[in-house]
Amino acid sequence: MKQSIFTIVSNEALTDSVYKMILAGDTSDITNCGQFVNIQLDGMYLRRPISVCDYDDETLTIVYKVVGKGTEAMSAMGAGVKLDILTGLGNGYDLTLSGDKPVLLGGGVGVPPMYNLAKKLRELGKEVKVILGFNVKSEIFYEEEFKALGCDVTVTTVDGSYGTKGFVTDALPEDYTYFYTCGPEPMLKAVYRASKTSGQMSFEERMGCGFGACMGCSCKTLTGYKRICKDGPVMKKEEILWEA
Repeated sequence: MKQSIFTIVSNEALTDSVYKMILAGDTSDITNCGQFVNIQLDGMYLRRPISVCDYDDETLTIVYKVVGKGTEAMSAMGAGVKLDILTGLGNGYDLTLSGDKPVLLGGGVGVPPMYNLAKKLRELGKEVKVILGFNVKSEIFYEEEFKALGCDVTVTTVDGSYGTKGFVTDALPEDYTYFYTCGPEPMLKAVYRASKTSGQMSFEERMGCGFGACMGCSCKTLTGYKRICKDGPVMKKEEILWEA
């Protein structure tokens, strides 16, 4: 974990409520896809955890949804604004288990961490299937970005206004070697039940500290209690215990 000052390069709306922010700064502690950062905002006690969408040696890209005062404040920030950010948080995805034909399932704001994962899997020569789930057509983002990586992309909408009508599980292919997913808990449960292979799930959770000190995001697993922020947010399918 590293605390650094980042400078906003750009901050643009992708939909009515989803924004893409590119920041320049020290990304050396970001070592894996599926990790997250924790952003300090003026006048707010707790930092805001945001998943890493993409990164390189000099820039960090986050895609976030306006859901409260913190993200609303972020949406109004322009180029040149400096932010205090903790980087290198969370474990991220294990790419070594993917097999040749992994499928990636992202729902809503669970889509962004799938992007850097897809990029890395494509660099390894994997045949990547991506399924993006949204409620309605107006919420869709990053479809073309995944296609540009060479992924086979399917979009689902609950109301059928675009792509396949239904949920991400309705578009699961017959032939895949492994799955990776991120999204709201009901979606993760559905993927857990519908999937035919092993896989990894990234959990969304409210966090106090973001680095394992407060124990506020603990959950029970087959191997005992784990902290979503420190021991996760990614967990393997086999270790998850769902509450009734």
